[in-house]
Amino acid sequence: MSYSSPKDILGNIRNGALQKGKMSIQQLLVFGFLGGAYVAFGFLLAIVVGGGMPGIGAENPGIPKFVMGAVFPVGLILCIIAGAELFTSSTAMMTVSVLSKDQSIKKLGKVWTFGYLGNFVGSLFVAYFITTLTGVVDGEVFHNSLISVAEHKVGNPFYKTFFKAVGANWLVCLAAWQAYAAKDVMGKVIGIWFPVMTFVTFGFEHCIANMYVIPAAIFNGADITWTDFIITNLIPATIGNIVGGAFFVGTIYWWMFVKPEQEEEKKQLDKELESININS
Repeated sequence: MSYSSPKDILGNIRNGALQKGKMSIQQLLVFGFLGGAYVAFGFLLAIVVGGGMPGIGAENPGIPKFVMGAVFPVGLILCIIAGAELFTSSTAMMTVSVLSKDQSIKKLGKVWTFGYLGNFVGSLFVAYFITTLTGVVDGEVFHNSLISVAEHKVGNPFYKTFFKAVGANWLVCLAAWQAYAAKDVMGKVIGIWFPVMTFVTFGFEHCIANMYVIPAAIFNGADITWTDFIITNLIPATIGNIVGGAFFVGTIYWWMFVKPEQEEEKKQLDKELESININS
């Protein structure tokens, strides 16, 4: 199973970011809708499978958490292999692109803003039309699991949600990094699976996943207001995800592998200019 080196991954990432930057607003919204929906499908699967074993969880609470983590990655796998825009992975990709001077900060703002909005609409679509109206979680055990997960997420203070979100997107962006390293579908699936499984098993906070699970719980009778969702969870989760992806992955890998090349190119250019000035 062949794969790219970390330095080569940066080249693939930069090319991928350029493609994102070329998308129109309409394309970003549609692709973002798909990304939000795919992540929502992964979370719904996690609720049905992992949340459907309360007896096992009572004896060993780690097993349902692991099972939820094991099936959730289908969302990111669909985003990367089938194709979709996901705000959280773009936090790292677009940061590399801007720091490498491939694109302007304006392009980053466009991709982040309209990808995020598209993700929100896609998540809400699955939460209401695919989850609530179909009765997928009407069974008591699934309903209780959905409500419990959502209530736990809005019950944390800002700092806890923030740092959980940093950890979540650090791992999500590493999953995307490893997918770009792989040169075949199975390699991409394996590269995605382990980091995503890890963050879900830990119970970390992913703002796009939360755009699905908390509204789905509200639609199914949870004692959670939309203000609770946005202020208590979505805002700190989004900020934490940006830090986890943009700094701990995008900025650090740019600093390690792209910045030295840029500095060397600048030195060579300065030498050439100096030589031209001397000769003239």
